[in-house]
Amino acid sequence: MKENPNAQATVEGEGMDARISCKNCKVLLVDDEENIVRSITRLLLAEEESGLEVLSANSGEKGLALLEAHPEVALILSDQRMPGMSGAEFLQKARETAPDAVRMILTGYADMAATMDAINKGGAWRYLTKPWDDELLCRSIHEGVAQYRLVQEHRALGALVEQQNRELSEWNDSLKERVLAQTATIRRQNEELKGSNRQIGEAFRHTILAFSRLIELHSTKLREHTRNVTALSANCAGELGLEVAQVETIRTAGLLHDIGVIGIPPAVMEKKVVVMTQEELDLYQLHAVRGQAAVDVVEELREAGLLIRHHHERYDGQGFPDRLAGEAIPLGARILCFADFIDHELGEAREEGAVQAAFALAKKQLGSLLDPALFEVMQLQATELYRSMGAAHEDNPERELRPKELHEGLVVSRSLYSGTGLLLLTKGTLLDRQKIAAIVRYYDIDPPGGGIFVTPEEAAP
Repeated sequence: MKENPNAQATVEGEGMDARISCKNCKVLLVDDEENIVRSITRLLLAEEESGLEVLSANSGEKGLALLEAHPEVALILSDQRMPGMSGAEFLQKARETAPDAVRMILTGYADMAATMDAINKGGAWRYLTKPWDDELLCRSIHEGVAQYRLVQEHRALGALVEQQNRELSEWNDSLKERVLAQTATIRRQNEELKGSNRQIGEAFRHTILAFSRLIELHSTKLREHTRNVTALSANCAGELGLEVAQVETIRTAGLLHDIGVIGIPPAVMEKKVVVMTQEELDLYQLHAVRGQAAVDVVEELREAGLLIRHHHERYDGQGFPDRLAGEAIPLGARILCFADFIDHELGEAREEGAVQAAFALAKKQLGSLLDPALFEVMQLQATELYRSMGAAHEDNPERELRPKELHEGLVVSRSLYSGTGLLLLTKGTLLDRQKIAAIVRYYDIDPPGGGIFVTPEEAAP
C-alpha cells in the first residue's frame, strides 16, 4: 500500500505557510494506478476549506492533454514510474505547456537516478518518497500551490507597475504642470505642518517651564535651584556625549525633579533634611514617587518621570524610594542627584572658591551618595556655569524700567517674578516683542512689586 500515516517522506525547502490562498487553484495528479489518484484526491478534498480543484490522469499523454485544456494548473504531482511516458519525461513536456505550474515527483527510493532526472530536466520543485505520509503530502501540495500563487501575484504586480509606468509616460507632458502645482502644495503643507509641530513643541516646553515655576512658588528655597540643576545636568549630559533625546529628557526631569514637593507644607520644605522630625522626613521622602506619579499621565514625560523617581537614590543603595545602587540607578538620575547636591551646597554663592568648597564636600560623598565617574565632568561644568552666573553681577550697566519703557534687544539682568511669586522671565533672557507683550499682560494680571531690571544686549555677559 502506498498510503501509510507512519511512513517518512523526503521534502526539500519546508517552512512556507502551506495554507496561503489555495482557493480555486487546480492540482493535476498523474499516476497510472487509479487507487493512488483516488487516495490523494480524497486526502485533498477531505480538508475543510481546502479550496482546491483536483484534476487527474492515468498517463503522461492524458496529463498533457489536460494541461492543454487547463494551462492555469497551479501544481502537478506525477508518479515517476508509469508505462509509456515516465514521470521525468512528462514533467519535461509539461514544463513547456504550463511553465508556471509547480512540478512535484512521487518516487521510490530505488528511483533516485530517475528522480534527479526529473529535477534537472523537468524542473521538479520537490520529490516525495513512497510510501508517503498523508500530512506531509498535503502540506507539500499546499506549499507548492502557495508558491504558484506568489509567482502569479508577483507577475500581476509587475504587469500593473509596468502599465502604470507606461500611462505615466504617456501623460507626462500634460500632467507636468499639475504635478508641479501639487508638489508646491505638498511643500507648502509640509512647511505648515513643520510650523505647527514647532508650535506644539514650543507650547510643550512652555508648559514644562510653567510647571517648574509652580514648584518655585511652593518654596522660596527652590527659587533658581530648579534652573541651576537643570542647566548643570543638561550641560553634563551633553559633555558625556549622550544623544540629544537623552539630554532633553534629563533637561525636562531637571525642571520637574521637585514637582512632588507640591502638597508638602512649606514649613517642612524650608528645613534641612538633617533637622526634620521622622514624620517630616517620611513626608519629604514621598516627593520623588509623587513627582513621577504627577507626570506619568503624560506619555511624553514618562522617561523623565523615571529620573524624577530615582534622583534621591544613593550610589551605595541607601537612598529612596527604591534603594537602588550603582549603575542600577538610571544615569540621568545620578546626574540630577550630583547637580542637586552641588547647588544645595552652594546656596546663593557663585564665586569660584565656593564652587571648589562644594566639590571638596562632594569628593567625600563619592561612592556613597554620588557616582564617582561623574566627578570630573560635573566639576568642569559647574565651574563654568556658576562663574558665568557670578560674572553677571559684576560691572553690569543695569537699569530698572517699567513695562512701557521696554524695547527689543534688552536683556533681563534679574529674574522677574509676578506679585504672587511666579517666575516670569529668567535672568539672561533676551527681550523680543512677544516677551514684552507677555510682561505687559502679567503687570495687568499679577503685577510685580517693582520694575524690570535690564541691560543692553551688548553689555550682557
